[in-house]
Amino acid sequence: MDHGPRTGARVALTFDADMTDGMLASLRAGRVKSYANLRILDLLEREQVPATFFLTGKWVKRYPDVTRRIAGNPRFELANHTYGHAAFTADCYDLPRLPVDKLAGDVAKTFEVIAPYGGRQTRYFRFPGLCHDAAALDALAPLGVTVVDGDVVSGDPFATAWKPLVRAVLDHVRPGSIVIMHVTEANAAMTDEALPHILAGLRERGLVAAPLSEVLAGG
Repeated sequence: MDHGPRTGARVALTFDADMTDGMLASLRAGRVKSYANLRILDLLEREQVPATFFLTGKWVKRYPDVTRRIAGNPRFELANHTYGHAAFTADCYDLPRLPVDKLAGDVAKTFEVIAPYGGRQTRYFRFPGLCHDAAALDALAPLGVTVVDGDVVSGDPFATAWKPLVRAVLDHVRPGSIVIMHVTEANAAMTDEALPHILAGLRERGLVAAPLSEVLAGG
């Protein structure tokens, strides 16, 4: 799914929570402070904005309290972004690649990690880097997941200014859009600064943030 029906006024704000072994090593070594941007959660909670979080299993294990906070908000949905953000295809942003026979197990393991937290759990899944091919899709078919890409890419990973993120979203967002952002603070340091302006721009356009499930359902 790249977007929902182009009817109504709903758009989905989605936030990926990546976590690789390299990111964990950076945390342990003190090279970075955090891959959990709590300012994003603060703003969404304060303004009562729905959102959907695509969680990696390793991020959940590293940030169980933040995961509980997300799961405890009835406006937030939880979705699957693999266990350790490895690539499911070749040539995917230099990510290490999982063999095809390991793909389904990786995704199933992530659902198992997320499940105990409760909340609004979904069967939505997003590939790292949005990289997928027919073999990857076939491998995941038995799991009954809905693969979600997105039609509005914020470009927030490693951004050094917030204004380009706002333009990237507001120049392309339409009814039914799925906006891709990240909650990984150290790797997406400008997202929390851009988000208030994105929300204001949506309101000016008559668009309303909604859970991904409602956007895909249309209406």
